[in-house]
Amino acid sequence: MVDDHNPEHTESKPLTTELEILAPEATADHADLSSESTPTQQHESAPETAVHDAAPSNEASAHESAESGRVAIVTAAAGEESADDDLNYDAADFAAALASFDREQAADAAAAQNLTAEEVIVTGTVLKITDKHVVVDIGLKSEGLIPLAQVLDIHGEPKFQVGDTVEVVVEREEAEGGYLVSYEKALRHKVWDKLEQAANEKTPVKGMVLSRVKGGLTVDIGIKAFLPGSQVEVRPVRNLDGYIGTEIEVRVIKLNKKRGNVVISRKELLEEDQNAKKSVTLATLEEGSVLTGTVKNLTDYGAFVDMGGLDGLLHITDMSWGRLTHPRDLVNVGDEIQVKVLKFDKDKQRVSLGFKQLTPDPWLDAIERYPIGAQVRGRVLSVTDYGAFVELEQGIEGLVHVSEMTWSKRMKHPSKMVKPGDEVDTIILSVNPNDRRISLGMKQLQDNPWEQLEDKYPTGAIIEGRVRNLTDFGAFIEIEDGIDGLVHVSNLSWTKRIKHPSEVLKKGEKVKAIVLGVEPENRRLSLGVKQLQPDVWDTFFAQHRIGDVIKGKILRTAQFGAFVEIAEGVEGLCHVSEAVDANHQPVAMDVDSEHEFKIVKMNQEEKKVGLSIRAVGEEASRAEVESYKEREKSPKGNNSGSSSSSSSSSSTTLGDLINWKRSERE
Repeated sequence: MVDDHNPEHTESKPLTTELEILAPEATADHADLSSESTPTQQHESAPETAVHDAAPSNEASAHESAESGRVAIVTAAAGEESADDDLNYDAADFAAALASFDREQAADAAAAQNLTAEEVIVTGTVLKITDKHVVVDIGLKSEGLIPLAQVLDIHGEPKFQVGDTVEVVVEREEAEGGYLVSYEKALRHKVWDKLEQAANEKTPVKGMVLSRVKGGLTVDIGIKAFLPGSQVEVRPVRNLDGYIGTEIEVRVIKLNKKRGNVVISRKELLEEDQNAKKSVTLATLEEGSVLTGTVKNLTDYGAFVDMGGLDGLLHITDMSWGRLTHPRDLVNVGDEIQVKVLKFDKDKQRVSLGFKQLTPDPWLDAIERYPIGAQVRGRVLSVTDYGAFVELEQGIEGLVHVSEMTWSKRMKHPSKMVKPGDEVDTIILSVNPNDRRISLGMKQLQDNPWEQLEDKYPTGAIIEGRVRNLTDFGAFIEIEDGIDGLVHVSNLSWTKRIKHPSEVLKKGEKVKAIVLGVEPENRRLSLGVKQLQPDVWDTFFAQHRIGDVIKGKILRTAQFGAFVEIAEGVEGLCHVSEAVDANHQPVAMDVDSEHEFKIVKMNQEEKKVGLSIRAVGEEASRAEVESYKEREKSPKGNNSGSSSSSSSSSSTTLGDLINWKRSERE
């Protein structure tokens, strides 16, 4: 037992130890021996464990596999021994089998290590497909696991089925079991040489656009390559999603084998093709030639047409002899159209194209085809505030002005009468080929209500209508639908000075008026309100004459005199020279003061009356003189004879009259 504790003692062989542990029958037959096992025997296995712990990690893994194999073989051997007690077990054969197993395990581990280190392409068979991996038999002790994302097509479906063969590269052994393998790396190794050759020789390769990524697209060209968004087309592309699922030709412009990155370009191939076509086009292009091109792009002002590597501008004004709101009304992107070269600048390589120039100008014989007064039918193209544009034929359109849509002076907005797309009948009013204008009318196809208006509403007729509108100069009264008459502010009252119709009338109220005149050609109807009442001026002139003394009230004053109300609604003017009393002293002409005036002038046509206070004083003096004379003649006068009376009456002076008046007061 002393020798058992010697550090140089040969350690126990694993086979013997494992047999003693794993063989059930042997353990039962030698129970006493096992129970008598000493700590020395237990210590004998410790050095072996220490040796294994010190081994490299890859060797430890291989050793662990070998140990597992040994346990399995020993267990099997122990089972056979328990099944047949008479069987003689050959320890030498078992050791040989175990050694062979160890060699196989070591070879398998070495093979896996070589595959991992050198990234060798291995052909495997698909065993099954899970939600995360494609399980592949790669000929090793464990299966290979391909991440599912590496083998999905553009529709998200696996490219392989169970039983298919697939080439992969072994990357590493997973801790959970199995080997992580890469389908993409295998593809890179296979196509890398071809890609390097294509990049060096600048030959195009075909690929399928798989998906959109940040900054561009992912394209399958045997391996996944990156196509930047700036390299998709010659001009910038806003929507890259439309390329997904399409096959395109590209050029390899950048390779990084270490990182496995590939950058490609489609733009370079397109530019080369465009330049090749452009050279041919420039050699044959000349003004006046007719070419076939493809519409590449549309803008608000025209369309760009590819004529073979060279783009020309087809301006919207050169698309149609008529008017277009947008180029898309005539062409779309991708359309092949014939165009005529209008201008060509070789230095700047600018081309102006025309489409309408391929057909005759319809305005050349427009006068013959559209005579004035002819009735034509057309389609409303657009509606504006001032009228509607009607297309009579391709390239010929006319304007129906809002004033030519209805006879009513109360015009509605054109959009309430017609709409774009309506078919309307019109009358040709005028044609101007030089300005490419045709004036059309719609109301001319309707009866003109103004032509019968004079018979319907003769002068002097009394009508009733509703006040539709008030203006500074008068009021419009609607007497029937679309027919308005004007009551001028001067025809609202005989007596009042009306500054605005709102002083007398209100919008919407019904009023009566008298027809003063009708002008059908000008569509005018004159009405009056004051004419329904007698003219106070006519009454005044009929009742008064020059020389009449009347009483009046001062209404307002001016530098030249005062305006006096001498009857309701009748005013007269008293000039400042006539506003004096009998003593030739000015009379105070205060507003609202009342005085007696003598009519000194009358003009019925101009409705003017001249008044005078001075004349009233003179008339009073004359009356007093006559009264004095009468009193002198009476018996109660003085006692002188008739001769003296006659002499006195004939020689009466103003002084005599004043003395007489003084004596009367006394």
